[in-house]
Amino acid sequence: MLYRENGQFKTAYGADQQIFPIAQDRIGILLLLAFAVFAVPLVADEYLFRAILIPFLILSLAALGLNILVGYCGQISLGTGAFMAVGAYAAYNFQVRIEGMPLLLSLLLGGVCATVVGVLFGIPSLRIKGLYLAVATLAAQFFVDWAFLRISWFTNNSSSGSVSVSDLKVFGIGIDQPHEKYLLCLAILILFAIMAKNLVRSHIGREWMAIRDMDVAAAVIGIRPVYAKLTAFAVSSFIVGVAGALWGFVHLGSWEPAAFSIDRSFQLLFMIIIGGLGSIMGSFFGAAFIVMLPIFLNQALPALGSLVGVTISTAAVAHTELMIFGGLIVFFLIVEPHGLARLWSIGKEKMRLWPFPH
Repeated sequence: MLYRENGQFKTAYGADQQIFPIAQDRIGILLLLAFAVFAVPLVADEYLFRAILIPFLILSLAALGLNILVGYCGQISLGTGAFMAVGAYAAYNFQVRIEGMPLLLSLLLGGVCATVVGVLFGIPSLRIKGLYLAVATLAAQFFVDWAFLRISWFTNNSSSGSVSVSDLKVFGIGIDQPHEKYLLCLAILILFAIMAKNLVRSHIGREWMAIRDMDVAAAVIGIRPVYAKLTAFAVSSFIVGVAGALWGFVHLGSWEPAAFSIDRSFQLLFMIIIGGLGSIMGSFFGAAFIVMLPIFLNQALPALGSLVGVTISTAAVAHTELMIFGGLIVFFLIVEPHGLARLWSIGKEKMRLWPFPH
């Protein structure tokens, strides 16, 4: 009975169009944000920040951008790692080549550069779709990997091919400690999540979903496929580019093109499939699942093996992780195509109706 909205009357269109129209949702989100901002920096240790929280926030941001393209607009992409790499290397070049360049501006300009590359490789979506579009975006992955490996200008003529950043500052405040990096990523994620939620509820978001459901019918009723598809690629690539810059600057500190390989693209695709296509919340669920599962398996499988008297190697743990990923993707595609976000929605609906059986 705690989740019923009886007595919550909406007397204006603005109240009816809130992101969280139910008071319990608003209270829950505010409590969660307060816990994340004030309590987590006080109780979490360095390992928790570096291994779980910061990767979760950045990958959630990247999954959010990919979900706009794949989940909301229906354009398959296998080049997300490439757009992350463009954002990271572009932000790095802005940071090292322009004296006094603010960190936040470098991150945003990295997203802008990723937008340009994303739109460029999104142009084939005007003529092809499905598997053919996936192959076209996969070409972006291989091209970007080659460019950052072979063109030394992108790495500031580094002999090893790797780049590094240090002494991060935001508004003159140093971002060196793990909790400071966590708060920076959290603030950027909250800002982009609100922006993405409002975008998908706006007219452009409805155009994306119309293109996803049936592009021919969408064109018949006056929606411009060129505009809808390219704006989806632009917005998605911008968010993914900022996530890539954060991944390089905040999480890694020093990286090379292998950090944004095709494995990263598949990992992000797995996130939105498991978390839920076409769902902002699903991006968070998928990122949490992908980040937590390897850590859980690395701890649980050796412990389980010791209980039964069997030694489980790290290679076996890695292979088990891949098998579980594959099995879960097949499971969600067959049983619940909308992923964990749909299960969450079903649970909320049942809470709204409980204890009534209908």
